[in-house]
Amino acid sequence: MQKNIISTDQAPQAIGTYSQAVHVTGGSTVYLSGQIPLIPETMEMVEGDISAQIHQVFKNLSAVCKASGGNLNDIVKLNIFLTELNNFAIVNEIMSQYFDQPYPARAAVGINELPKFSRVEMDGVMVIKEGGYHF
Repeated sequence: MQKNIISTDQAPQAIGTYSQAVHVTGGSTVYLSGQIPLIPETMEMVEGDISAQIHQVFKNLSAVCKASGGNLNDIVKLNIFLTELNNFAIVNEIMSQYFDQPYPARAAVGINELPKFSRVEMDGVMVIKEGGYHF
């Protein structure tokens, strides 16, 4: 098994022992690491309310998807982690701006804390189409 590491400067650089995304040679699945609302150029948290954080997370995920040869609509499984589950309706509203139907399978999990005091984090699994990124 050979892992192809996907990295882009259009999304925040890894702040730990992980890669932005990994593709295994011979398959079409890309595993996307969790993204929090860091601004790639400054590695600082986006300012603003939970909506601003959610938008930034989708922008970051989108950049990693693009670097992988796909886009957000190629995500087949999305995991959302929220420090306040009462923000779930806001996630749904904003998600509809980034995804077309059919929507991916999804989980939303309420947790106590996220890195850098983020209020939201998302990761996912993407399937790239034939002729997508060439590793």
